[in-house]
Amino acid sequence: MIQIATPEEAPGAFEAAWNAHDMNSLGALFHDDATFVNRFGHYVRGAEEIVKLHAPIHATIYSDSTLENDLIDRVAIGDDAAVVHFWSRLAAGAAHPAGPHAVDTLILAVLTRQVGQWRIKALENVTLTNPRTGEAVLRADR
Repeated sequence: MIQIATPEEAPGAFEAAWNAHDMNSLGALFHDDATFVNRFGHYVRGAEEIVKLHAPIHATIYSDSTLENDLIDRVAIGDDAAVVHFWSRLAAGAAHPAGPHAVDTLILAVLTRQVGQWRIKALENVTLTNPRTGEAVLRADR
């Protein structure tokens, strides 16, 4: 099972679980009462609900997708809490109805350490868009 030893490892752990399409490993990255907002603004609460949100899309439209995450920063809130921001590039494959394409998002995750284990308490994912048209855009630096 994938674990997070430090908050800085969260982007890599999330990427590894996604790319393995292992929703049990993805769910294990979150506290039982964690919250998750996907890039479409869908809110769920609880690790089980996070898995339920992702399992169907990993069995279908994202079954051949991959993520590439890059840490932006970590801001400590205390010894046992941190905010992590990271870029995420989703590469959808042929299984997606729109065909192969890429989507860039910015992820904000709040992590807390309980009983020596770091896990995600809250995560929000925002798609990069052109503010004038609403059209999704890719990061210019990639």
